Amino acid sequence: MTSMDTDDLPVVLPASTTTSGLSLDLHPLPILNISEHLTRLKLQKNTTNPFVIGALLGTQNGREVEIVNTFELAMEEGGQTVDQVFFNQRREQYKQVFPSLEFIGWYTVATYPTAQHISLHEQFTPYSSTPLLLILQPSTVFAHASTTSDGLQTSLPFKAFEPTIEIRDRKSRSVFIEASFKIETGEAERIAVDWTARGGSGDTSLESHLQTQRAAVKMLHDRIVLLVRYVTAVVAGEATKDNATLRALSALLASLPASEDLQFREEFDTEYEDVQLTTYLSTLTKSANILNDLVDRHVVLTASREERGPSGPRRRPGGRSGISGIGGMGGLGAMIGMDRW
Repeated sequence: MTSMDTDDLPVVLPASTTTSGLSLDLHPLPILNISEHLTRLKLQKNTTNPFVIGALLGTQNGREVEIVNTFELAMEEGGQTVDQVFFNQRREQYKQVFPSLEFIGWYTVATYPTAQHISLHEQFTPYSSTPLLLILQPSTVFAHASTTSDGLQTSLPFKAFEPTIEIRDRKSRSVFIEASFKIETGEAERIAVDWTARGGSGDTSLESHLQTQRAAVKMLHDRIVLLVRYVTAVVAGEATKDNATLRALSALLASLPASEDLQFREEFDTEYEDVQLTTYLSTLTKSANILNDLVDRHVVLTASREERGPSGPRRRPGGRSGISGIGGMGGLGAMIGMDRW
């Protein structure tokens, strides 16, 4: 068997001949990281098929593997060898931040594993006896039906592979076995994914109200532009005249207030000035509150120990003690004794 024949052989064993007993859980963060890595390289290199490679971090307990996080990898000149120095540095940095996570595999973007992936895979064996391979397949033809932690079916363009050894013609070679996986999400991850899916918008009532108003104004603007285009096309003779539509448009314009009327302009300017004044007063109130807090803190810091101490008496503006009469309580008792004599 020649080397060319070996390269032409498929590197993934068919599912009918062997199955993987690996229990693999995939978290949402690696999915987001790999997708972002691919999208960023597409924009940076201006290509539709960039080379993407990274490391998988997670935990492994026997045959139960959990992929929790990822980080990107660099290639040496030529693009055939992983930069081991960079890989070790990043692995140690992540180990300091996430001591419970270990290197369990690597990821890339491809349609299907090839002999090139076997060559890359062997470069990770010194760090893990059986490193996993996670492939992002941009084509939806190979979409993998995975199961979430809630038991729901979802289609993701990901496939996971476990390495193994195949004996063929008394020769051994490294191959892959496809491993099924399920999506594991915690409560914090669900909140983060939902926040990311909505573009990072907040949940405050003010932001929701402003978003609703913005959507309504945008819809109104789009419809106005459509009407203007229709009327322009009718005037130019490029569109068929619809009398019912033109009458409805004329009635709509007649119902609108006269925006160029002097009284309307005065009321609009007055309301605009009131809104601006309210905004300025709110800003001024916040500034005065901040300045007041600053003054209070300055007084506390610059006060003497006797003035702010729990046991010392508080001093009056005249500089006399708050409990002093004439020589304090002792002087007052002496005066009472003198009166008795």
